[in-house]
Amino acid sequence: MKVSQAVVTRIREVLDEKNITQYRLEKNSGLSKGTITSLMYSRYKGVNLTTLIVIIRTLGMSVEEFFSSPLFNEGNLDID
Repeated sequence: MKVSQAVVTRIREVLDEKNITQYRLEKNSGLSKGTITSLMYSRYKGVNLTTLIVIIRTLGMSVEEFFSSPLFNEGNLDID
């Protein structure tokens, strides 16, 4: 799995766990609909770190907590 796919999968997991919609994430984070939509539908090959940190904070998580998912375990990611 590519890193950007793992990030999107993790965001979707947390949104489901916390019963937060993508719309609410947009509004609470202050990020544009275009930014969130582009990220969530993998329109870019990579993920902007600043954008990701804003999303993680909006979700009420630490960076460590976000990346503690098995999705990010060594061997699960394709960084090519």
